[in-house]
Amino acid sequence: MKEKAYFCTAKEVCDGGFEGLSSRFKNETHLIYSSPATLAFNSPGAEGFGVKRAGLAVPGSVMLLVAPGCCGRNTQLISSLRGYDGRFFYLTLDEKDIVTGRHLRKIPDAVEEICEVPEVRPSVVMICITCVDALLGTDMESICKKAEAKAKVPVRPCYMYALTREGRRPPMVQVRQSIYSLLEPRKRKGNVVNLLGFFSPLNERCELFDLLGQAGVKTVHEISTCRDYDEYLTMAEANFNLVLDSEARLAAEDFANQLGIPYIELKRFYETDRISRQYQALGSALGVSFDDESYREKALQAVEQFKKACPGAVFAVGECLNGDPFELSLALVKEGFSVAEIYGTVTEENFIYIRHLGELSPQTKIYSNSEPTMLYYQPEGEEANLAIGKDAVYYHPEIPGILWNQECQPFGYIGVQSLFEELLEVLS
Repeated sequence: MKEKAYFCTAKEVCDGGFEGLSSRFKNETHLIYSSPATLAFNSPGAEGFGVKRAGLAVPGSVMLLVAPGCCGRNTQLISSLRGYDGRFFYLTLDEKDIVTGRHLRKIPDAVEEICEVPEVRPSVVMICITCVDALLGTDMESICKKAEAKAKVPVRPCYMYALTREGRRPPMVQVRQSIYSLLEPRKRKGNVVNLLGFFSPLNERCELFDLLGQAGVKTVHEISTCRDYDEYLTMAEANFNLVLDSEARLAAEDFANQLGIPYIELKRFYETDRISRQYQALGSALGVSFDDESYREKALQAVEQFKKACPGAVFAVGECLNGDPFELSLALVKEGFSVAEIYGTVTEENFIYIRHLGELSPQTKIYSNSEPTMLYYQPEGEEANLAIGKDAVYYHPEIPGILWNQECQPFGYIGVQSLFEELLEVLS
């Protein structure tokens, strides 16, 4: 008999608790199946903001990729994207390099050479290294210092180590620390705030900008909107940082320790009550009372319009999207919709949502995208009629769906409003 994709219901996962989570939900305990989700999440050269694109977030930066040919090949696809042409350089390793480590002596010379190629001298050189140097135990910090002294430009490491993906400092955490490590102490300004976490800008309609304005903030910096290196350096003048993605938490701690800039962490929610409470807490911390009612009303109107158009919506929710699949699923359930299936990585942080799902939607099936039996996935039981997330759309090509992984980042009430507007559009 053909094997079926492994899943547990929300109630089963909830009853077992996080400590009792099946090993089949833990990537480190089994072979990993490169489903659509893991292709986008694991591969640093994949679409979206992997390590390579993220490492070039600093305006005017270039990247030297030190790797075997197989690791550098997919970078050519990124080079074709707008804004990345002429920003990638390669130091290809052969077998002798890997065995002896002789390539490490070549890096400072290579950095000096590539600084002379562009018409405008690079603001910084990011050196991207792979699992090869992780296994060799390369001291990349030391090599960057040597390259910096030789080329007379800032040089920073960029670790494309898939081996550290499950650790405390996975590649996407480390790269955030690297790109902000260039900032030097400056006199702080009370009306300046940095948004940390994303490599692309927030939706320009996001109410967060207006709310910060209500608190007296005049300038909001996002690294993705900095026009040049000088503007990027002014991020050191911020009065405080807002962390919008937990992967930027360690970078925010570096800000606090090295520049004396404190931070407040906000989460991306799709449940309007949680969004409201979070804004109230932020306002309390800043000593103001935010007026967010008009934004909340627009979000609720979008939800109601969708309900009228599709009252019997049953969702399949994936993790290749802008949000946490379990929080999003819980928000959908609380709005009266059904969630048949979720494809996602269970973590201690998002287990709180699974606990609530176990109570409100106990039969919702939870799949691990990385579990090898996903090769045999077939919909069964209560079938979904709408899909959210690139992986969910892949698993359900027969039903309407939205990818919801656009680079312009949804957040807060405008995220909820935009989500249901896009769902309504795909139905029509």
